[in-house]
Amino acid sequence: MRYIDLIEQTFHFPTPIFKVENDELFFNDVRLMDIVKEYGTPLRLTYLPKIGSQIEKARELFRKAIEKNAYEGNYTYFYCTKSSHFRFVLEEVVKHGAHIETSSAYDIEIVKNLYKDGLIDNDRYVICNGFKKEIYKKLIIELIESGFDNCIPILDNMEEFEAYQTLSKPIQLGIRVAADEKPDFSFYTSRLGLRYNDIIDFYKAKIHENPKFSLKMLHFFINSGIRDTAYYWSELNRFIYKYCELKKICPELDTVDIGGGMPIQTSLHFDYNYEHMINEIVRIIKYVCNKNFVPMPNIYTEFGSFTVGESGAHIFSVEGQKLQNERELWYMIDGSFITHLPDTWGIGQKFVMLPVNHWNEEAKQVNLGGMTCDSDDYYNTQAYTINIYMPEIQENKEKQYIGFFHTGAYQESLGGYGGIQHCLIPSAKHVLIDKDAEGNITTKLFSDEQSSQSMLKLLGYTV
Repeated sequence: MRYIDLIEQTFHFPTPIFKVENDELFFNDVRLMDIVKEYGTPLRLTYLPKIGSQIEKARELFRKAIEKNAYEGNYTYFYCTKSSHFRFVLEEVVKHGAHIETSSAYDIEIVKNLYKDGLIDNDRYVICNGFKKEIYKKLIIELIESGFDNCIPILDNMEEFEAYQTLSKPIQLGIRVAADEKPDFSFYTSRLGLRYNDIIDFYKAKIHENPKFSLKMLHFFINSGIRDTAYYWSELNRFIYKYCELKKICPELDTVDIGGGMPIQTSLHFDYNYEHMINEIVRIIKYVCNKNFVPMPNIYTEFGSFTVGESGAHIFSVEGQKLQNERELWYMIDGSFITHLPDTWGIGQKFVMLPVNHWNEEAKQVNLGGMTCDSDDYYNTQAYTINIYMPEIQENKEKQYIGFFHTGAYQESLGGYGGIQHCLIPSAKHVLIDKDAEGNITTKLFSDEQSSQSMLKLLGYTV
């Protein structure tokens, strides 16, 4: 069976994102072989327009849910920088009016840089999450003192509160609630946030009559993200009941931050119902608040992977094939799963994987092997099946190219972008894809493949 027949019989294909013309794959209407021929492989792509379209998609879904449920609060979109810290990502995010959630000290330096370059004003909301070392707390204080009045530290523990006593002006605070983890976790309660039973007493003792502080929001985070499971709905209900209890003694509290992102497409077989999930979130918050005679809060979300994940792709070439026994055929790629796509190795993450060319060749069951000498550097299952298939390689034909799609979140951070990686595998070329005012595709080389000299310098061999 031809590869294209296999895909068309298994999935609804083509999709709004992927199509095939003349035996070649298009990604968001970008002919990938043109990019490969210009830049070579291994190659990292970022399709910038996808970032803005994801932000607008979430806003529209919440707008519809708020209208449908006659919900009385507002919705605000935040981007959590830990998913991708690249400047070109943040530029797209703030261009679309999204606000910023930080996770560590040096995220604050990114905020300062965006402000210095005129990309944001100091009225932009900045939510500061995470367990905070002294340098993180120091930079938060500096940011607030410099005029970022909408910078909101989210208290991760009771001791953190004391650091902000030194501020010269009143500030808004949030409190992160320590939710219970999934039943299959190694521990029961999240290590981050204040325990449910401590929140009311802490508020009364430290914030209630303190003119320097106002408690604006309660923060809720589920590590597994927004999922249609009994666990998620149970934790959300519990959280909103706590919000209502706190709201009755804290009139300035007016916001809930629904942390934990929505999933992205990791397979052509993807049926997550965004509209249903967001409608249920809005409906439940309204129901619990009405039941407790409490005004409905404003809703913040902080989406990271959802914002940037589907903008990314990695493309590799098949450098050779090896039949290791009667049935295990290996395609050896010119990259590494451990270094270029560490999520596939570290947590078994699956991505949309498709050939870039030769769709009319016969489909062949294969394993994909990376360049390192590590036996774990492989990829041999998909999200929807235990096997993977690729076009059969023919002699005297153009190389086979393989794409991994929706890889835009976390891979550089986890893989050590620009540093030293396993077997000294270099970081791949990175190309940005955009559209001009007329809708024409444009490309720009953001970074070339990492050089041996840059690695030798890091290792102390050169100055």
